[in-house]
Amino acid sequence: MNWAKQAVKRFLDRLFFEQARSRWAGSNPALKAAQLSLYLQYRQLFAQGVAIKPAETGLRIYSGTDDDGILLFIFAAIGFKSRLCVDIGAADGVNSNCANLILNFGFGGLLLEGDENNVRTGRAFYERHPDTLLHPPSFRQAMITAENINPLIADAGLAGDIDLLSVDIDGNDFWVWKAISQVSPRVVVIETHVEFGLRNIVVPYDPAYRYPGRHPDYHGASPVAMVELGRQKGYRLVATNRYGFNFIFVRNDERPDLLPAITAEEAIAHPRNPERMARFEAIKDWAYTSA
Repeated sequence: MNWAKQAVKRFLDRLFFEQARSRWAGSNPALKAAQLSLYLQYRQLFAQGVAIKPAETGLRIYSGTDDDGILLFIFAAIGFKSRLCVDIGAADGVNSNCANLILNFGFGGLLLEGDENNVRTGRAFYERHPDTLLHPPSFRQAMITAENINPLIADAGLAGDIDLLSVDIDGNDFWVWKAISQVSPRVVVIETHVEFGLRNIVVPYDPAYRYPGRHPDYHGASPVAMVELGRQKGYRLVATNRYGFNFIFVRNDERPDLLPAITAEEAIAHPRNPERMARFEAIKDWAYTSA
């Protein structure tokens, strides 16, 4: 029976690897060279005192929307240091805010995901990809809570300053970021709940929460609450993805001259969002707390 289990495991590993391999195009040599050139051009423009808005720099390579381009711009402003990331809710690690930095800029770090198949796909991808096979990021399966996040990061050997934290777990994102003390990310990308509009509200913490829960819109934190949490932790909001649901924070000691703060109201100005905010009506009388 052992040989049969091994055969099934090899088949599944190969299947998940082939699913991920189709996305290797995001790190071909021409794209690497183009991104490096863009990074250096941004650096030169900053040195010349040219002001650029992060919203004008978005592009998608591996991220779900245009986060990759904005993150490249931000790191051109503040520079790379540790080249370490922590991705909480990494999915398969390929459709990720960290993947472009891992594959095209030499980042390492920790990817955390609750779904076993996603973890299998991600491990196969990074362990075989020519850019990471010698030193793939650590990919671990775990359902993330405020209680276990610091031990998980510590177990991966990470502490202190890292370049990037990405949080997207469709639920307790606010509470997990609030709990993190094991690392101090220079940049944070975190999903917010545009549907809550400009109210300062957060769905109460529930370590057992699994999306979609009681209602698919009853989870997470409002843009205002997330900005307030960032302020409490020493961060300012500098950009969002195109639609305003991924907020990008920079630590306050990192180049405020080049990356000024924006407001929650500015962040959610996309024409799509009034329709999203109307969804709050169905859950307006449910329980909330504030940041």
